[in-house]
Amino acid sequence: MKVDINIFNQEINNALKVLQKVGTLLYPTDTIWGIGCDSTNKKAVDKIYDIKNRDKTKSLIVLIDSVDKLEDYVVNIPDITYDLINNINRPLTIIYPKAKNIATNVMADDGSLAIRIVKDDFCKELIKQFGKPIVSTSANFSGEPTAVHFKQISETLKSKMDYIVSIFHNEIKEIAPSQIIQLTTDNSFKVIRK
Repeated sequence: MKVDINIFNQEINNALKVLQKVGTLLYPTDTIWGIGCDSTNKKAVDKIYDIKNRDKTKSLIVLIDSVDKLEDYVVNIPDITYDLINNINRPLTIIYPKAKNIATNVMADDGSLAIRIVKDDFCKELIKQFGKPIVSTSANFSGEPTAVHFKQISETLKSKMDYIVSIFHNEIKEIAPSQIIQLTTDNSFKVIRK
């Protein structure tokens, strides 16, 4: 579905203001609707855990807008990374062994970090203009079914958001969750979710 460029840009600006003020955001991603915030701000990330009633020992996924940004947030990028990114055609989340420049409560206890490079136009533009990765977690309370499209998202959850992006509410994508692959420092990998 096409969106008027002025409305698209206004929604980007509205979302940016919220992210810059340590707020939470309900927004469309390249997979499903997500809850997001500034992934470099511990206070913002804590809000997401509280809203979702999520166990704080469970790490979160962050989204970036290009492969070039990986080196800003991953200590050592295994060589196999680029082969995986270039050869898997669906949304791909990669868990890297050691992260940097990110809020500690986004990472797993072992310092690893799950990152997805987005292709969705809205997400990509938002992250590009924000200049930092944003958190992406499914728009549901922990333990409840994942909302596949906007109309399935709980009104209670919506009421807890600082901002809800107002475009793409009627769009239903053919969505499968992202594939998840965990990399190791010895350049091997394990498929966590196909």
